[in-house]
Amino acid sequence: MIDLLLKLYKKPRLIIIDLLLINLALILGFVLRFDSNWLSHFSYSYSVIVSIIGLIILYFSGLYKKMWHYASINELKSIIRIVALINLSFTLYIFLAQISFSRSVIIISGVLNILFLGGLRFLLRLIKDYLEYERCDGADTKVLIVGAGDAAEILIREMYKHPELEKEIVGLVDDDPEKLGLEIHGKKVLGDRYDIPDIIEEYDVCEVIIAIPSTAGEAIEKIYDLSNQDGVEIKIVPGLNEIINDGFNLNQIREVGVEDLLRREQVDLNTDQICSYLKDKTVLVTGGGGSIGSELCRQIAHFSPERLIIFDISENNTYFIDLELKEKFNNLEIIPVIGSIQDKHKLEQTFERYQPDVVFHAAAHKHVPLMEHNPEEAVKNNIFGTKRLAETADECNVERFVLISTDKAVNPTNVMGSTKRTAEMIIQGLNKESKTKFMAVRFGNVLGSKGSVIPLFKRQIAQGGPVTVTHKEVERYFMTIPEAAQLVIQAGSLGTGGEVFVLDMGEPVKIIDLAKDLIKLSGLEVGEDIEIEIIGLRPGEKLSEELLYDDENTISTDHDRIFITNLNGVSQESLNSKLDRLKKVVKLSDSSAIIKSLVELIGTYKPNRDNIKEIS
Repeated sequence: MIDLLLKLYKKPRLIIIDLLLINLALILGFVLRFDSNWLSHFSYSYSVIVSIIGLIILYFSGLYKKMWHYASINELKSIIRIVALINLSFTLYIFLAQISFSRSVIIISGVLNILFLGGLRFLLRLIKDYLEYERCDGADTKVLIVGAGDAAEILIREMYKHPELEKEIVGLVDDDPEKLGLEIHGKKVLGDRYDIPDIIEEYDVCEVIIAIPSTAGEAIEKIYDLSNQDGVEIKIVPGLNEIINDGFNLNQIREVGVEDLLRREQVDLNTDQICSYLKDKTVLVTGGGGSIGSELCRQIAHFSPERLIIFDISENNTYFIDLELKEKFNNLEIIPVIGSIQDKHKLEQTFERYQPDVVFHAAAHKHVPLMEHNPEEAVKNNIFGTKRLAETADECNVERFVLISTDKAVNPTNVMGSTKRTAEMIIQGLNKESKTKFMAVRFGNVLGSKGSVIPLFKRQIAQGGPVTVTHKEVERYFMTIPEAAQLVIQAGSLGTGGEVFVLDMGEPVKIIDLAKDLIKLSGLEVGEDIEIEIIGLRPGEKLSEELLYDDENTISTDHDRIFITNLNGVSQESLNSKLDRLKKVVKLSDSSAIIKSLVELIGTYKPNRDNIKEIS
């Protein structure tokens, strides 16, 4: 039926129908103005003129390029503009031809034109929607939507467009009492979140979709618990950050993840500030294929740089992010470069060839236990790789250089944290002598990054357990990868050089609670289906991380989620001397000597290596 209607709505047929309707509106304008005496005031020449004017304007208007089975308020605006143009042109003809003509006829016929032309098109939309609603109602899978806002409205429309999914929406729930009993596209708000269990039972609901992209994780967890019944799938629409960047479609609806339970308010970005330093610039991201680096690339691409250079040592990671971005951003020049930040020649070659304006340095060895066993590799990459990269940026007059640091750099107990603190000191020292604005951004763990605790727990759950937690009291700061990347980019716009920015990480989360949440989200119960095993702290780990040293304090910035730490100054001469000594012991691959040198470099580094087995 819909296909038949679409065939009728072709340009040659529709333009003839429109011209007939325009003439009908003109005749009815005379009838309504002059009643039975209308013929004495009407001239057939009026129809000829209005048909010629209408044919020219309609033909070149673009009105017939629109898909009217998706008609909305924007299409109605187009019709109003076209009708106004036809009537103004007809009025101009009457004025130039000095014809005595009733102004009320023009007004009446204009209103009728909008009704006729718009009504014809919206009729197709109404028929299409009716047929889709009929196909969706009575489907086997009963769906309850949580939330009665914009996301729910989009979700209902999208589901009606895809009756082949065989899902029937039984209604919505929303905590706003003023929405109770109201409808969205014919679907009623049946109650609030606390009515979910009763609604599931009454309507035999098989699927609950949480459509509140801006809600906090605590509320999502409560909704999940209320919906978590046998035979009920619980899904969620993406957060606002994902919707803003990628739009919304049904494919994005997914199972509830632990990142949803930890969701915070969306990051508000000052896009003007960001555009001022990224738009039309060449941006280089080291570690561009990694978890943070690839998300930085995605976010940066939205701010219209002239060129984006993805610099990474992993060809697979680089290949996939390069492929993804080239599909999404056709007008952006994307250059994948395979190389190591330890390779001075490769860095110089890349910088001289592409002349980057902004550098985001995300390349690093980050795994704490691995770096405890391989301290020389952490030092070579995180310290001397950063030094080579920063010096190259200085030599090539890069405008801004943003180092991705970590909370583990504060009072470090491990090699990884100590190397990242040294990297902060290197760029602070360089900033004093360089035209480049060097800065660092310090934050905690990111959910779902490669090698993080979430993928480990998921794998352990899939294998039937146990889920291993190092200590009952161990806790970490967490944020999502998009949130971290957006704040890093915003911090890059705030820096004037030499700052170490600290991101607002919210409250720390106990790792054992994270494990319990993941087990629950997998439809299992702790102690019955999956055990949690306490295995003890690993080399270099501590119970809780810090974002600031005891003698540091923070300075607020224009962004309420970004702060500047007031760090002690770095003596460049002393730093260089200690780095020279560190370089010599690294060549010997003497782990004990390396640790001793790092302690000398960073007075607050207290190595936690009691259970390390040195490799001879």
